[in-house]
Amino acid sequence: MSKNNRLTFFIFLALVLGIGLGYYLNVQSFSTYNDHIAAADTKVKALDGQILKVKDTTTTVFAELKAQKSAAEKLRHENEAIREKKLEPLTLLSDIFLRLIKMIVAPLVFSTLVVGVAKVGDIKAVGRIGGKTMLWFISASLLSLVLGLIMVNIFRPGETMHLPLPPSNVDTGIHKVALSMKDFISHIVPKSMAEAMATNEILQIVVFSLFFGVATAAIGEKGQVIISFFDAVAHVILKVTGYVMNFAPFAVFGAMAAIVAKQGLSVLSTYALFIGEFYSTMLLLWLVLIFIGFTILKSRVFNLMNRMKEPVLVAFSTASSEAAYPKTMMQLERFGCKDKIVSFVLPLGYSFNLDGSMLYMTFASLFIAQSYGIHLSFEQQITMLLILMLTSKGIAGVPRASLVVIAGTIATFNIPEAGLALLIGIDPLLDMGRSATNVIGNSLATAVVSKWEGELTEPLD
Repeated sequence: MSKNNRLTFFIFLALVLGIGLGYYLNVQSFSTYNDHIAAADTKVKALDGQILKVKDTTTTVFAELKAQKSAAEKLRHENEAIREKKLEPLTLLSDIFLRLIKMIVAPLVFSTLVVGVAKVGDIKAVGRIGGKTMLWFISASLLSLVLGLIMVNIFRPGETMHLPLPPSNVDTGIHKVALSMKDFISHIVPKSMAEAMATNEILQIVVFSLFFGVATAAIGEKGQVIISFFDAVAHVILKVTGYVMNFAPFAVFGAMAAIVAKQGLSVLSTYALFIGEFYSTMLLLWLVLIFIGFTILKSRVFNLMNRMKEPVLVAFSTASSEAAYPKTMMQLERFGCKDKIVSFVLPLGYSFNLDGSMLYMTFASLFIAQSYGIHLSFEQQITMLLILMLTSKGIAGVPRASLVVIAGTIATFNIPEAGLALLIGIDPLLDMGRSATNVIGNSLATAVVSKWEGELTEPLD
């Protein structure tokens, strides 16, 4: 078994063992806490309904209901705190791995992108590659959004699940983002490179790297020193990546065990219809993307998908696209993509080409509307699609980021934000799938742009 296949095997084994341990803990150790949390949740929802019926807020009845709600919420928080404390040894494993990945991503993106842009040379060549890259990104994003729109209208999961709806005053804990051009520009253009690196703002790092790389190429001979330096830095970071990836199976084990211990396998049966319809839609997106890749890359697309097994497993298990970034970069270069294309396209993809997240956003937004019995016209759905297209750009490739965008979008259409409560419980399970899809989408984008540029060589191994 080769080194790559060995690591993939251990990650998959850790996935299975994590689910097994999580189920055992859920049944044996956490059932009491989970029952208390579920009972408290049910009581809070019932009290919310009663509180809404009270017209006079000065009565003793209102005060008693509020006191009962506070007591139920306190009980829920206490049990959640105990459960989280007991899960710390498991969550610590995934936290360490994700922190190590975040430690690598910013310097890796900066060093490789500077070298990539500088090697491309003049600004015209950068513009040409950038144009082809954005053409793919916009097309893939629209495809994902439209597919989600079509399938959620066919399946109509919100109408068939018959879920109890939360009261409109429920706090979901998700803070919405407003669609502001000023905020959008502020998010793209960095005011400090050090701040962008410290906060892992990939899009801001990309913008600074583009300027730095073009300027390095423009100064000619003197720029070769800079290129050589950052090329060496990139190779060092990739070596560090190899060390970090050895910890991936432990992280996967801890993440899966913690999720199943908290949620239990019962969450799959409760939301089986919605989860099944979402994952089948996502599988359809995979097939469509691979088919489009096949028309351009021919049979080599299957070799590419085979190489992406490990990054996809990492992204799926940790529910983070960023966690798979370094390994995706290494596999693309081994596939035959030139480093200058990989280091240019892949970082941009993590801000502009999150296909799985785009699919989820239309699917989830319309699911919430259906759950409330809110009918959106065709024109409104198209408007929602375009708003999601804009607000999702630059979204972080980390857990629950999509919910923030959804919260801001559904409010525009007078859909109660409390509907997000329907998704929060199963969001980790959905996040794993969309993170894996993001990896597939970005790897295909990089390979296709390499092919269009005539920079796709034979595989290295």
